[in-house]
Amino acid sequence: MLSEDAIKKIDREIGKYPEGQRQSAVMAALAIVQEERGWLSQETLTEVAEYLQMAPISVYEVAAFYNMFELHPVGRHKLTVCTNLPCALSGGVHAADYLKQKLGIEFGETTTDGLFTLKEGECMGACGDAPVLLHNNHRMCSYMDEAAIDNLLAELRKS
Repeated sequence: MLSEDAIKKIDREIGKYPEGQRQSAVMAALAIVQEERGWLSQETLTEVAEYLQMAPISVYEVAAFYNMFELHPVGRHKLTVCTNLPCALSGGVHAADYLKQKLGIEFGETTTDGLFTLKEGECMGACGDAPVLLHNNHRMCSYMDEAAIDNLLAELRKS
């Protein structure tokens, strides 16, 4: 069941659209619920669909299309590394390989302690700051050389 806080936030998003267009808030609703729960289960997708008066398959299609939505459990800290060409040419692949080595996981995997999930991402629009990674879909981390990665991992392990 959607929490009161999630419903308030979703209602605020619904209010941004014309009367009768509540389904337009589907991406915002999914982001709100995912932030609260960590990922989007089938049950969660159905709850969002019912609240927005949509077919569950339509909500699933949105969640499955966008890589910011997680349809399986992820670690507390999801790190998405850009490996598109500009970042790759500026150390993105090395940063990804370094993270894999430091965390002992590959893309799409989660550390055994449930702390970190590593994802490969598409362009994040910060090519001049490459290599970049995104922490939990909200925090952009730039110039991620080995020292910056070590600092970030130490910080996240403390939080």
